[in-house]
Amino acid sequence: MIAITTADFAERCGGSLVGLSGSEPITGFATDSREVTQGSLFLAIKGAQVDGHDFAEGVVAAGAIAVLAERPVPVPHILVPDLVQALAGFAKSKRAEFGGPVVGITGSNGKTSAKEFTAAALSPLGSILKNPGNKNTEYTAPLIWAELEGSTKAVVSEMAMRGFGQIDHLAQLTQPNLAIITMIGTAHIEMVGSREGIARAKAEILSHLTGPAILWAEDDFIGTLRSLAPHEVITFGFSPDADCRIVGYRSQGWNQSQIRGVFRGEEFSAVLPTVGKHQAVNAASAIVAAVECGVNLADAAKSLQNATIPAMRMETREAAGVTYVLDNYNASPDSMVAALKTLMEVDSAGRRVAVLGEMRELGDTAEQGHRLVGRALAMADVDSVIVFGDMARWIAEEAIALGFPASRLSQATSLDDIHDRLVDANEGDTVLVKGSRALFLERALEGIL
Repeated sequence: MIAITTADFAERCGGSLVGLSGSEPITGFATDSREVTQGSLFLAIKGAQVDGHDFAEGVVAAGAIAVLAERPVPVPHILVPDLVQALAGFAKSKRAEFGGPVVGITGSNGKTSAKEFTAAALSPLGSILKNPGNKNTEYTAPLIWAELEGSTKAVVSEMAMRGFGQIDHLAQLTQPNLAIITMIGTAHIEMVGSREGIARAKAEILSHLTGPAILWAEDDFIGTLRSLAPHEVITFGFSPDADCRIVGYRSQGWNQSQIRGVFRGEEFSAVLPTVGKHQAVNAASAIVAAVECGVNLADAAKSLQNATIPAMRMETREAAGVTYVLDNYNASPDSMVAALKTLMEVDSAGRRVAVLGEMRELGDTAEQGHRLVGRALAMADVDSVIVFGDMARWIAEEAIALGFPASRLSQATSLDDIHDRLVDANEGDTVLVKGSRALFLERALEGIL
């Protein structure tokens, strides 16, 4: 719950009150004019296409208490020289008041799920503060500190990366005691040029640690990350060399799985409210973090079943006896391959159908990334595949070249086209829908779900 006045916020962020008494309570924050609620503070972000300052009068009319602005606007506002630095100043001020453990989480894939697992594993300590949803940017991650309370026992901060310096910025204001790097993949590779660049960008969190770095044992860049960690490194994964090792995994339908593992010679078992071996790995990272923060291993493992997995991450819905699996929050080669593997591992009474959208933000590696997914598809016994998007043709080409039956694969021309094909799904079928967020593939299911 947010309990802060405009005066307190302005002081912490180095801003000046304009048209405000300072006693006004801030009840929330909005970065989009459509998100404004009564009493919220609107952040006037100046983007490449849209300038938030232009919406100042509209958001106050809609109920915003004020605008956080970089230039004067004709409504009550808190004036700051630089929005990003102001938000960082606010977060640093609040962080300085907290003496409990802070876990920083980043990675190319799985960071939001790892955040939710970590918050759940830490819950035996008491109240845990975490980013809501995917509020993990330089504009939204600092604002979680507005909900810091005296009862808060630990903070879990997810950090996004779209270029060099961003993780460094977020880690500076968060000052994590320990950090999880889920994996070095290809998401946002066009911003940093290569996987080596991604590894460097994600590793920016390491220099800010006062405690251990928690790293995936099978990561291609484990050696690089280990060399940059200033303190202890603790690994997790299926590898026999992992410090926290998953020794057993079994799916139990689309909404649950069970794992067994060993950490420092002690066995544990856990029920997860989702499926996929990649999620078992995320859960292992959370167990390490919780134990390092003082939670008993058995309690941490038991609490994983209470994790809240966000929407459109292997989210299942049913209609007319057909199971639809929505995993289109975003997509990278790594997550596409993981989704295909999960589609094959969970029992299906009928056909297995995959709708695979193109992957954005891969830059010069776009063709390579899509062909990697095509190779994974060639090894999967999927009954029917629909690809969508110009670049998705490389998925189809590679899969067919490696022996996937061309008769099982087709290319859709629009969301309506996908919809028309899925209407014919039969009772017992399982349909995986996976692609970049910008495609809005879930809209193809309108009228079906």
